[in-house]
Amino acid sequence: MGNKQNIKKIAVIGGGIAGLSAAYSLEKEAADNGVSIEIDLIEKQSRMGGNILTEQVDDFIVEGGPDCVFSEKPASLKLCEKLGLQEELLKTREEKKGTYVYWNNKLHDLPEGVILMIPTMIMPILLSSLISFPGKMRMALEPFIPKRTNPAEESLSDFVTRRLGKELLNKIAEPLVAGIHAGNPETMSINASFPRFVDLEQKYGSLIRGMLSRRKEMLSMMKGRTAKYTMFMTLKKGLQELTDNIQSTLRNTNKLTDNQVVTVIKKNSGYEVSLKAGGIKFYDSVIMATPSYITATLLRELDSRLADKLIEIPYASTATVSLAYSASDLNHINNGFGFIVPGISNRKIMAATYTSNKFLYRAPDGSMLLRCFVGGPKNEDLVFLDDREMEQMIRNELKEIAGIESKPIFTKIYRWEKAMPQYVIGHIDRIKKIEELTAKHPGLYLTGSAFNGIGISDCISTSSKAAEEAISFLKKNDRINRVITI
Repeated sequence: MGNKQNIKKIAVIGGGIAGLSAAYSLEKEAADNGVSIEIDLIEKQSRMGGNILTEQVDDFIVEGGPDCVFSEKPASLKLCEKLGLQEELLKTREEKKGTYVYWNNKLHDLPEGVILMIPTMIMPILLSSLISFPGKMRMALEPFIPKRTNPAEESLSDFVTRRLGKELLNKIAEPLVAGIHAGNPETMSINASFPRFVDLEQKYGSLIRGMLSRRKEMLSMMKGRTAKYTMFMTLKKGLQELTDNIQSTLRNTNKLTDNQVVTVIKKNSGYEVSLKAGGIKFYDSVIMATPSYITATLLRELDSRLADKLIEIPYASTATVSLAYSASDLNHINNGFGFIVPGISNRKIMAATYTSNKFLYRAPDGSMLLRCFVGGPKNEDLVFLDDREMEQMIRNELKEIAGIESKPIFTKIYRWEKAMPQYVIGHIDRIKKIEELTAKHPGLYLTGSAFNGIGISDCISTSSKAAEEAISFLKKNDRINRVITI
């Protein structure tokens, strides 16, 4: 009986990758620390997994949201290994690798050796048809430009222009970033979005020198053994394998789908959670794993200042459109992982992935699967075109950009309204303030893509940290209560 009273109840609100990771880490931390817990994982949709959504259409594997993880941030790959998914991990098809950039009505090769917008090889840049001669000369000056001494946050646009020139910003950095973050370089904070680049400049005095040094370290690490991972990795049956597997391992977690939370308020030494369907539940600790604007609504009654700060984080809407084709209709697309489209080209799509070139098992023999990206801060209205208009627009874009004239076998459209947080200038100070305000509510924790990284690995790391802190708080509280009781 006494033991039953010691069971701590935790609510994790939001069942995307952040919420699932939080529940997974809570169970592990509780077991390691001898804390008895019961978790309610509360999700308003009818399914867990959030933006990670894989569908099988005929024999095609179609990703609605993200299609891969970035191996340089290893949290997602480590989690896959813990879940026993090592054999399911899938590398990119390196024999087909390559990215194109649409410029001046033509697809150009992204020069080899450009790593996340930083050039690391001279000859491919010199031979590139994408960059003009003055643009090449400007990039060559980068190692001689002194590092910035002003510690204030800088926009991605100002940072890249200052170090590598306007042409590299417009033709490479902006479209690459738009494809990953759906962000606007003029408002995006380089310090919050790509702190690694700021560190490279400060440590080496040059992005090119810094990246070459990092590349050398990586090559010497890989020497003599086959690289375990490629830069981008996925799972054989799609990324939903990850979220499905997390769900299946949860033992002390009640998965409450189709349950919308209305408010979270303080109650005695814990929190009271009200549900839209009626009913109020009491918890010793709460982890919020919802988009920050939703979190703001739920916590408004608890702390209006915290809610005001959370609502300041802007979000952008995006859509992905997958199209299946007969391979014989796409004979000219034998290689490459896809293309990116600079914003100044004034096209309606941001990028396209040649999905079945990038990963195996995505399309049956004799077929190809492509995926286009639409929206972001500058073209959000396009996300909400009806299906017929959307398909027509995508087909027109693919015809004019990549010469694809055939009718697709099928088209799948996924819209993600207000799904991409934007790390605009001021983000670092904003997050610091949010953390200070949250700390005033012991037992309350925030996680998800709005705070310290938008990627899957970032969400896993942030959630793992929130879970550790929650269990530490409950353990300490339990000890204090026992001392008081004695």
